[in-house]
Amino acid sequence: MKIKLYILIPVIFLSFFSKNSLGQRIRGAMIAGFNITQVDGDEVFGFRKFGLNMGAAAIIPFGENWSVSIETIYNQKGSRQGQQYKDIDSLGNKLTGAYKLKLDYVEVPVLVHYTDRDIITGGIGFSYGRLINIKEWEHENLIETTTLNGGPYDKTDINVLVDLRFRLYKRFKFNIRYAYSLAKIRTREFENDIGETWTRHQYNNVITFRLVYVFNEKSRVVDRDD
Repeated sequence: MKIKLYILIPVIFLSFFSKNSLGQRIRGAMIAGFNITQVDGDEVFGFRKFGLNMGAAAIIPFGENWSVSIETIYNQKGSRQGQQYKDIDSLGNKLTGAYKLKLDYVEVPVLVHYTDRDIITGGIGFSYGRLINIKEWEHENLIETTTLNGGPYDKTDINVLVDLRFRLYKRFKFNIRYAYSLAKIRTREFENDIGETWTRHQYNNVITFRLVYVFNEKSRVVDRDD
């Protein structure tokens, strides 16, 4: 039911602004792309985890060059590290240093955009994400205690977003987006080989590359190409 609510949000958004947009042209968009991600604070470094980023958006222009957009997207985040070594602990368990975390969210980003000359668009905003699936592996073994309802990861992820779009051809735009968690998604205690322990808060850190197709768009560039 919660996922259905996220799907309905752009519809509600469109209905509200269609009555209050003073005749402005309301646009829709389809979005498809991928993320490169890491989780800050997990002691695994580098943007090595790839994931999908896809969904739809409603775009409401205001003024001459400004617009507000709201999206509903399926967003895969997480972290990954390949095998670092081969060892066996005192119980005979394999140790490799490999790590993988898959975090799947349904997210609702809201952004304010400014478009320059119908070619470059910059924006900033926030997103609310709800965790819908999770899996975690250490030393290539699935961690059974990491579950959607049992934790230890928070189900909510609030992000700040910075967004840049370039018109490629007519209504197709190339989109680069950076997102970072405003609140921790987990707190974890680590221990090294000599018994030293330390605690880290963890945050999603995401760079996204997407292709955006905008419906019902009216611009000088599109009109000239048509």
